[in-house]
Amino acid sequence: MLFRFLALLPFLAGAFAGSKIHDDTFTPDYVLEATLDDIKINCKSRSSIIFNGTSPGPTIYLQEEQTTWIRVYNKIPDNNVTVRAAPFSDGTPLVSQWPIPAGQFFDYEIRPQPGDAGSYFYHSHVGFQILTAYGALIVRDAEKPEYKYDGDIPLMVGDNYAAEDEVIEEGLLADPFKWSGEPQAITIQGNSGNKSFYEAPDSSCMPHVIHVDPGKVYRLRFISATALSMIKLGIEDHKNFTVIEADGSYTKPAHIDHVQVSSGQRFSYLMKTKTSEEVCGNRKSQFWIRYESRDRPQVISGYALLKYKCGKVQHLPKSLPKTSPIELSNSTSDYLEYALEGLSEKNNREFPRLSEVTRTVTIQVNQILTTGAYENGTLNGTVAWAQNGLPWKESVQAERHQVPYLIQVYENGTTPNYTLALEHHGFDPETKAFPAKVGEVLDIVWENNNGPTGGWDFHPMHVHGYHVYDLGSGNGTYNATENEAHFDNFTPVLRDSTNLYRYAVKGVPHHTAGWRAWRIRITEENIGAWMMHCHIAQHQVMGMATVWVFGDAEEIRGKFPAPPYTQGYLNYGGSAYGSEDSQPWVNHYYSNVDN
Repeated sequence: MLFRFLALLPFLAGAFAGSKIHDDTFTPDYVLEATLDDIKINCKSRSSIIFNGTSPGPTIYLQEEQTTWIRVYNKIPDNNVTVRAAPFSDGTPLVSQWPIPAGQFFDYEIRPQPGDAGSYFYHSHVGFQILTAYGALIVRDAEKPEYKYDGDIPLMVGDNYAAEDEVIEEGLLADPFKWSGEPQAITIQGNSGNKSFYEAPDSSCMPHVIHVDPGKVYRLRFISATALSMIKLGIEDHKNFTVIEADGSYTKPAHIDHVQVSSGQRFSYLMKTKTSEEVCGNRKSQFWIRYESRDRPQVISGYALLKYKCGKVQHLPKSLPKTSPIELSNSTSDYLEYALEGLSEKNNREFPRLSEVTRTVTIQVNQILTTGAYENGTLNGTVAWAQNGLPWKESVQAERHQVPYLIQVYENGTTPNYTLALEHHGFDPETKAFPAKVGEVLDIVWENNNGPTGGWDFHPMHVHGYHVYDLGSGNGTYNATENEAHFDNFTPVLRDSTNLYRYAVKGVPHHTAGWRAWRIRITEENIGAWMMHCHIAQHQVMGMATVWVFGDAEEIRGKFPAPPYTQGYLNYGGSAYGSEDSQPWVNHYYSNVDN
């Protein structure tokens, strides 16, 4: 679940109210049931992991400074699922928490803080389950929203593969490696939009229809849960969009004529609809929405429809356009770069300058072969995505019965060796984690290397926990001094998902060209164990993930409840997890704050 659910906030250190049994007298605000079912996607039946019988799952609404309980049932036979929330519940299995065992449930306690209002989504963080196990999560402002609008429309973007999750995952980890291929379709709100309203055998491959009133302002929230695709999207005869939010942070208004969104990213755009005089009567009142993938070997496309309410029956178009009425740019790496400035004066004041940076951690990402060789243009062996030569695979950690990092710190005081990490480019090879001390200001630089094949990919890099100041991106390698000049009269917005772009398709193997940089101040507020990873599901399965531990053992332990309030969270399927036969003992972390 993409959200900054920090139970590690310092003012909560004394807010532990103790554990309570969640019996029949307890009613969660939302209930999500993860099941394995056959559903129709792209007009074909597919065995998929879904929430509450649909993909996307139901939209969840939270509010700043209000505690919400979400119960997640894992009804998937012999499988695990996680989402993100409070202590020991960031949602990243074997980093901050145990997965929810099959046949059990877990109650997530979530309390968005001031400034968290925005667009997010929840999803399973196990294997390839994100393909269908996701849903929108909207955090509402505690006070009046920063921008005025008449309607709010969440739009979830997804990928569709005909092959089942386990087949794809097994191929990615196999020897020899088998790539998943491109998706068969891209979906908007679960609809692939590649068959007309009259030709489609069922609604799942019809265009998704967005209904609007004339003369209104709408907030379009594009939330990307794609496994692989970056998309461009445009609306016929509608080219005036104003970006007001990126990844849960309000931005100063930025004007753009189309949408671009990659896996994990969320953008809100204000769109003013045409007047009644322009669209009603005998005038055109339905407009095609075209979306296409970018920076992949094959362009996957589809249609949605913007339909005005004009008080009379309007028949849907009989066929899809023969040629697209919207021309979408092929350029991706310049989209909103150095254009989004945060609206929060507090966050802008707290932006650390280059002179405050205490350490730069540079991480090169590229493919490696862990077995076999690259022969005759083919990766013949086991392929992994590595960071500075080292992959981190959830499947490997599970096979080794890895205890989640946060639980290791809590129980044994095990934290990465900071001194050893400094000798290995910021990485501790013993704990396989990147440590940082409270008080440090880090520049984290991701570098794009084309590995043994010479081919570059783009990577939507995502950080869990607190957002980071996005310093931008470019070709070549990062030059801190040159890049800092952008911030003389401009403060970058806090983000959690930004692209490490490619600037060429192919080149001389093992060549680095392309960077993305972030800046983060380590404070008592963001102490914990967090993941930073590529949000492309295939790449993450193949090892493109890193674990970071902020703070030392004493600092991390000091942010959690004392025993026995944590006891049920420390073991797989512990007493904090419920089932039909057992009622969970759950720590109410925010009770004193609520009271």
